[in-house]
Amino acid sequence: MNSNYDIVIIGAGTAGLSAAIYGVRAGLSVLVVENQMHGGQIINTPDIVNYPGIEKISGYEFANQLYQHATNLGAKIIYEEISDLNLLGRIKTITAGTQTYYAKTVIIATGAKHRDLGCSGEEEWKGRGVSYCAICDGNFFQGQDVCVVGGGNTALEDALYLSKFCRTVHLIHRSKQFKASPMYVQQAQNTNNIVFHLEYEVTKISGTDQVQQVMISHKGQEETLSVVGVFVAIGSQPNNGMFSRWVEMDKYGYIVAGEDCKTNIPGVFVAGDTRTKKVRQLVTAAADGAVAATGCANFISHSFF
Repeated sequence: MNSNYDIVIIGAGTAGLSAAIYGVRAGLSVLVVENQMHGGQIINTPDIVNYPGIEKISGYEFANQLYQHATNLGAKIIYEEISDLNLLGRIKTITAGTQTYYAKTVIIATGAKHRDLGCSGEEEWKGRGVSYCAICDGNFFQGQDVCVVGGGNTALEDALYLSKFCRTVHLIHRSKQFKASPMYVQQAQNTNNIVFHLEYEVTKISGTDQVQQVMISHKGQEETLSVVGVFVAIGSQPNNGMFSRWVEMDKYGYIVAGEDCKTNIPGVFVAGDTRTKKVRQLVTAAADGAVAATGCANFISHSFF
């Protein structure tokens, strides 16, 4: 395999594969490096219903269609762990497996992973009632009882969003105090079908074919809630550890970049959930991929190589 590329993309999720499509269509040579399976987090989602133009598709099928689109156009994808990289200088180097690759530009698209509750039943019921995205999955629970776990802005926003079409929204938070904006807290307190459970922690999620119950604990006393949906909103963690010595990050570990997807290093771009942004959805990840790849093409055309 060739070791010299116009773009090396790190990560084969929605952002990375979208970047590969746009990069190849711009006439550039593209290598995608992925250390697991292409598709990212979305591959475990049973149904995607909020991607424009596609009414319904499984996460697995969506990821495979992205993969086929990118590879059919000519993007190369390898499945290797990156052991070393240098993002400075005109030519960037990325060592994966036993080979070192040289790139005029790099797109970081390693995504972020949701923080898990770590309770019994959470892993078992993922995709069958346990969700980490109210906007993505809330529509499946119209007229039913659900719970939201968390105390930050995302948790309060999720509870308010779900309250518009769910019968009851139980808001479970392990502390007396919220980290969320007082405005959101006030709105939730004024919403009749949001029920607060403060100083409670989720200890078990159970069901038969889907989630049916959540066990919560308060100072040793346990209580059971009958719900069919559990929305976990306790934050996310970007997969950016290997880049910390190179690119600027915020205090939460997200790579600092605006809508142009440029990092502080010339020729290095970032796309998708791994960058600083307000909305983390499939459609915004795909948009970032397009923007980052276009940025790479412009950078190369205006640079001397």
